[in-house]
Amino acid sequence: MTKIAMIGAGSVVFVKNLLTDILDFPELRDATIALHDIDKERLETAGMMARWTAAQFGASARIEEHADRRACLDGADFVINMVLIGGTEAIVPEFDIPEKYGLKQTIADTVGIGGIFRGLRTIPFMLEMVQDMREVCPDALLLNYTNPMSILTWAVYKAFPAQRVVGLCHNVQYTSRDLASYLGVDLSRLSYDCGGINHMTWFLRLEIDGVDAYPRLREAMNNPAIFARDKVRFEMMRQLGWFVSESSRHCAEYVPYFLKNADAIREYDIPVGDLKNRSAQKIARYQESRRMLLAGEPLPLERSMEYGSNIIHAMVTNRPQLIYGNVMNTHLIENLPEGCCVEVPVVVDRNGLRPCHVGTLPPELAAHCAPHVFVQDLVVRAALDGDRERVYRAAILDRHAAAVLTLPQIRAMVDELIDVQGPALPKGIARTQSLSAAAE
Repeated sequence: MTKIAMIGAGSVVFVKNLLTDILDFPELRDATIALHDIDKERLETAGMMARWTAAQFGASARIEEHADRRACLDGADFVINMVLIGGTEAIVPEFDIPEKYGLKQTIADTVGIGGIFRGLRTIPFMLEMVQDMREVCPDALLLNYTNPMSILTWAVYKAFPAQRVVGLCHNVQYTSRDLASYLGVDLSRLSYDCGGINHMTWFLRLEIDGVDAYPRLREAMNNPAIFARDKVRFEMMRQLGWFVSESSRHCAEYVPYFLKNADAIREYDIPVGDLKNRSAQKIARYQESRRMLLAGEPLPLERSMEYGSNIIHAMVTNRPQLIYGNVMNTHLIENLPEGCCVEVPVVVDRNGLRPCHVGTLPPELAAHCAPHVFVQDLVVRAALDGDRERVYRAAILDRHAAAVLTLPQIRAMVDELIDVQGPALPKGIARTQSLSAAAE
């Protein structure tokens, strides 16, 4: 019987989405679903959500709730990680402190100052969890959904070379849906090849019924109503030639152009502080879901576009699937550094994950990705080696920070963030140390 461990199961809405996908496959309806969260109420709610979802499918899945992470992992075939270390409270200073220095962010979870510090406070947890996996479920595949995707996936395979791991995102799937809408066609008519790094994966080939769709997409971009729906990404396509895989609100903070001043923010409709501002909405969604479960009210069930269930199903049944995953670069993208974390097509079957060779990115796209890759490398090295100086260097080399702040400002900002986030940071970086001290 397949055992699927979900770590950080207090993200109950996401748990419902993943379980809907998993249990939609008849072959997985007898799986053991093991849930872990350090928040007692959220773990209880996740258990209620899992049992309710299983009942909707008439599934015989065994649902387990574990306050102890190691017990949850024991014997697992698949481990799904979806933690948020420090909870929503930890996000706030990663917005407020940089903004005090004049550095504005939108999501702050992938790259930039927010991505650096979210990575630093999450890596200690990742290393502890994978150490447990090596001892109690060494053959399990780790499916990581937690951001910053590239930094965390990279830290895992760097620290534990034998660990099977893939980072999963929905940027390619959702962008393909957006593109179908802009082009005015059904998604089933699109075909594409993508490659890059997480949230900066490029649609290198885009076709409608086998015909190049880029001329039609450029025509659509000239429609003001369509351009207004995705201003940053269309502008990036206008300048670089290809469409990128993450939303405009994400993409705006990956480059030095759109958050530079108030005029640019207004022109491109950039939602400054968006993730911080939506934190209360996420808490409200959780509370409403718990209320509905306790009241016996039905919740919506709809298959998502996440890849997790497809991977599990392909490996259990040996029915191949093609997904996009974040994996170690082993000559997959030849003009990005060997060993960095890239997002590429991956074939999945009973034999596991087989990443596909993308080749050489157009030089302008490689040039866009490469600065972020080296910052990610510095963050991973800083965390694994306990090297505070490399945290400063990562921040100094961030494209957005360098466009707005001076070197002394960047170092002072990093010092403030280290002081605030210190207890959760890797040993050697903070003045006070407490490994995995924050909530999942």
